This record gives sequence, structure tokens and C-alpha cells, in this order.
Amino acid sequence: MNPDEEVEFDLSPFAIVYKSGRVQRSGLTSRKSAGTDATTGVTTRDVVIDAGTGLAARQFLPKSVPESQKLPVLVYFHGGAYVAESAFSLRYTSYVNALVAAARVVAVSVEHRLAPEHPLPAAYDDAWAALRWTATSCVSPGPETEPWLADHGDPTRILVAGNSSGGNMAHNVVMRAGKEGLRGGARIGGMVLLHPLFLGKAPVPSEGTDSTETAERNWRLVCAGKYGLDHPFSNPLVMPPEEWAVLGCRRALVTAAELDPSRDRARMYVEALRRSAWGGEEAALYETEGEGHMYYFSKVARSNPVVAEKAAKEMAAVVSFIKRVTCTSTSDCNIRSTL
Repeated sequence: MNPDEEVEFDLSPFAIVYKSGRVQRSGLTSRKSAGTDATTGVTTRDVVIDAGTGLAARQFLPKSVPESQKLPVLVYFHGGAYVAESAFSLRYTSYVNALVAAARVVAVSVEHRLAPEHPLPAAYDDAWAALRWTATSCVSPGPETEPWLADHGDPTRILVAGNSSGGNMAHNVVMRAGKEGLRGGARIGGMVLLHPLFLGKAPVPSEGTDSTETAERNWRLVCAGKYGLDHPFSNPLVMPPEEWAVLGCRRALVTAAELDPSRDRARMYVEALRRSAWGGEEAALYETEGEGHMYYFSKVARSNPVVAEKAAKEMAAVVSFIKRVTCTSTSDCNIRSTL
């Protein structure tokens, strides 16, 4: 058989990898041009962070921001199992646009390198480079820094977020920030892990009993066999309680869905964080009943009022968390938690 047609790995619906090395990615990444959203008034533009690696980002600025106003900064990592999707896609532009409009933050949605052409830790390194670039642009405005961040980004109110594999990346980059620090007093106030993709050799109930072989195969593909399934990159639950102490944020929100195979690991992550030596103020869990992994991106969430309401409630919980983390006055901080 032609190696360009013989399947090596099938990671549907994201990508198919052939024995020749050819990668066929799905149609999930339909691109949306940057500009101003007619409904929310949020403006986007694209920037190159590192031309050498191809690291880039889509930036978001909410409507009608006064010239001197400083806003919280959200650094966002998209999902796609490390092999697919894009910060420039319609899906992720629409989602981050909605977050920016509701939470009134400046956002940096990161376009990182994809496996298997660029196996892990490439995406983790890109995440760290993007976070450092964001913090530096807020702390040290200059001719080479990004003007939206220089003018409006508050380096003391940074949040890191991501969904699925992007949630995994968010956790790992916040761990790295806690170990290495950010420039000039920049601080991560909060971390949001939306249906995060964590794995492990021992299956948990929500994954079923035959999940380990598939998880090992897929993980081996995205990291080129460099890390085992129980490496802390993949499975933070293997870390002893004292190692959680370096997690570099004050507050954390994890969301999960009842029918998601990743559900139990999300629950266990929050439990481990609460029992650990981490000195943060809040480790919250938000769960949605009767839905699956990243249900809020599905066509059903746009057409079914019941599912749409669940998606709106999860978005509201995320926005409420962001506002609690980033409030700067007593009135702003007196926000009732929806969690």
C-alpha cells in the first residue's frame, strides 16, 4: 500500500497521520479574519511573537476602552489534542470574543506549534514564550512591545486559561511560571481549566476500562515517545502534595461535564490541589450535567435551547471567576460566586 495513504494514527475528529508522515487535519479550523465583531464591538488583530518558530497570537480588545484604562489580561490556549485547531479559527475566535466582551479583559489567544510535526514539548515551550511575551509587553512598554498590552494590560492581573489539551497546557505553563517567575512583578492571579485533558496509566471510571491503550498511543504520537503517560505533563496527579506548592496562581477554576471521559480526572485534579501544599485561595470545580466534552462548541449548543442555556451558565461561571480574581475595589470584589 502507498505509505501516503496507509493510516498510522487516527485521531479523528482532529487529524489522521499516515505512514509517510503526511498529516490530514479536519475541517474544524475554518479561519475567521481579524477585525471588529459587529455584535460585541470586540476588536481583534494578529501578531507574530516569534518568527523563528512561527509562534503567533490573536489579540482581543473589548469595546470602548478609555485610553488610559488598564484591564486584566487573559492568555488563552486552544484545544485540539495538540494536533489540530487554531487561535485564528471561527470556533476559538468566537469563544474568546464572547469571554472578552463579558469579562472586559484584553486577551491573547495563542497560535502554538502542532504535533506530530512539532512534538511536545514544543507546544509547552510556545505557551511559556507567549506568556512571557505578554507579561513583558505589559510591564516594559517599548518600541518592540505590543501596544494594546502596553496601553491596557495590567501585569498584576493576568489569567491563564485553556480548554481540553489547552487546559493541560494552561496547567503546565502556570507550574513553570511558579518555578521560573515572570518579569517585573507580573503575576498570574487565576487559572481556568475548561474540560482539561489529563491522562494516566491507571484508568478512572469516567474513561472506561479499555482507554489506556488508546491514551498511550495518542500520547506517544504527540510527544514522539519522549514522555510516559504518567509523566507530570500528562498526569499531574502523580505529583506529591509538596510539588503543587509551585503552582503559580492564587485561584483556580476547573470545569467538567458529566458525560466527558475526562470528568473524573478534572474532579481529582481539584481534590489533589485542595489537599496539596499549594498556598492559593480558591480551587473551584464547576460541573455540567448531561453533556460531553466541550459540548459548548457543538452545533447542538447553538440550536438546542436547553444545551445553549447550560453553555451560557458555564460561560457565566467563568466570567464570574475572572471578575473575582481581577477585581480592584471592594464593590467589584463583592461578587456572588456562581460555583
